[in-house]
Amino acid sequence: MEVEKMLQKLSDLPQDAQQEANDFIDFLLLRYRYSPSCSSSSQSHRSLMDEPFVGMWKDREDMQDSNAWLRKVRHQEWNQKT
Repeated sequence: MEVEKMLQKLSDLPQDAQQEANDFIDFLLLRYRYSPSCSSSSQSHRSLMDEPFVGMWKDREDMQDSNAWLRKVRHQEWNQKT
């Protein structure tokens, strides 16, 4: 689709619909920025280990054995008396 046609269609929309279209374009840009099929040599890829959430519970004593923690939580939730 030609950019000029897209711009004309966008300008024909009411202001609130233009904002919604802009928000959707932002969503698509984020979605395809991380898509492997859209990667480029200029795009940097972070290692999963570099993500801020990795290790966020490392200092929690109750998380040392995550399986035991999960069993305990499930037991507490599923065996509650109502």
